[in-house]
Amino acid sequence: MPDKYEIKMSNSAEKFLTAAERLQIEARIGEAEKRTSGEIVVMVVPSSYHYPLASMLGSLLLAILFGVAAALLFGNDNMWFFLAVFGLLFMVFHEFIKRVNIIKRLFVTASDMKGEVEEAAIQSFYQRKVNHTVDHTGLLIYISLFERNVRVVADQGISSKVSQEIWQEIVDTIVRGIRSKEHGNAIAAAVDQCADILASHFPVKTVKLNELGNEVIIGR
Repeated sequence: MPDKYEIKMSNSAEKFLTAAERLQIEARIGEAEKRTSGEIVVMVVPSSYHYPLASMLGSLLLAILFGVAAALLFGNDNMWFFLAVFGLLFMVFHEFIKRVNIIKRLFVTASDMKGEVEEAAIQSFYQRKVNHTVDHTGLLIYISLFERNVRVVADQGISSKVSQEIWQEIVDTIVRGIRSKEHGNAIAAAVDQCADILASHFPVKTVKLNELGNEVIIGR
């Protein structure tokens, strides 16, 4: 059974897009796939990893700092006093950092977040069977909220014709939209950009199957 923290994280992904914004994006995916044989999937997750080391490191540093401060404040240099204060503060800070993302991010490096998002995006690509289209023309737009990171994963049919650098424009569109709190419009615009790219390489077939569905996926 998930704990309260996991439920809270999941709710953050649920609230990221309103119902109207999801419908807007799904409609744009539908329109996009009328122009191309490619399949576009949009996925939003609360976090790509839970970063337990960040909570441990942050609580350790803060507990030492405040433990020393408490010893100086009370004029007590007894080691057992320090250890008692340290132990209590460590537990409190650990639970606090675990639940407050803005603090937790301070103890996670940008390179670690980038690596975890990339790994999780690729894993989701296969778990969600985006690689199961007939012509291997599935495309996943993966948005991870904790890391504030976006990744585009293309199947081999697409990657053989479109370089990874091209997808950076899609990432930039979404990131700018998130910063300006225009989540839905930005993702919808990114879908349109993907459609333009795919349509030029993979025009729609006479008989077009909707192989993956158009629903925005929330959570893992």
